[in-house]
Amino acid sequence: MERLQKVIANAGYTSRRKAEELIRNGKVKVNGEIIRELGTKVNHTDKIEIEGEILTNEDTKVYYLLNKPRGFICSVSDDKNRKTVVSLIDTDKRIYPIGRLDYDTTGLLLLTNDGNLANQLMHPKNEVEKTYIAKIEGNLSPSEFYHLKKGLDMDGRKVFPTHLKVKKTDEKSSIVEISIVEGRYHIVKRIFEALNHPVIKLKRERYAFLTLGTLKSGEYRKLTLKEIKKLYNLKP
Repeated sequence: MERLQKVIANAGYTSRRKAEELIRNGKVKVNGEIIRELGTKVNHTDKIEIEGEILTNEDTKVYYLLNKPRGFICSVSDDKNRKTVVSLIDTDKRIYPIGRLDYDTTGLLLLTNDGNLANQLMHPKNEVEKTYIAKIEGNLSPSEFYHLKKGLDMDGRKVFPTHLKVKKTDEKSSIVEISIVEGRYHIVKRIFEALNHPVIKLKRERYAFLTLGTLKSGEYRKLTLKEIKKLYNLKP
């Protein structure tokens, strides 16, 4: 017997977090009965149905690294008919993004049907480092730079970069490289907004040890077996 949300994630349908959302919203049936309680346990003989689709286990796991373009949302589907990152990948597997990049944020994004890895990488305790290049309004003063380096209080928790570097400045804007292990929604934009330097453009350049390399906007590649094993073995 295993928890329903874990079974859904392990089958490659979606991430465990999204599976929990589907269960809470009454989108999941087990043996014809709607299940809303998280932690409900099922076995391999139970018939699991998600939004009218019977769940089947996808044995073959796939892993992609995408250079996300601007104007795509990090979702499998969208009720507003906006373009999704999944549509950029040529595969017959039901894949989904690991974490999110905003609609107007570009750069490195991982997609997979491996629920175990997705859950591991997104869990806050594993502290996976992400590096961004942000173009912000104005210039960081020495005191603002020091303040950010030492950490900002946000939502009752301190957020601080693991790496911070001003790469370029002019009269109106700056280019800042920032690395964080935080995964909260809009966190990089909120960091600079807290200092009154709104983000103009944002690109994720690195995820853990992975980089974009020569991938152009909209291009993707499969992860190597060595890279997949290394992601599984990441330590906080």
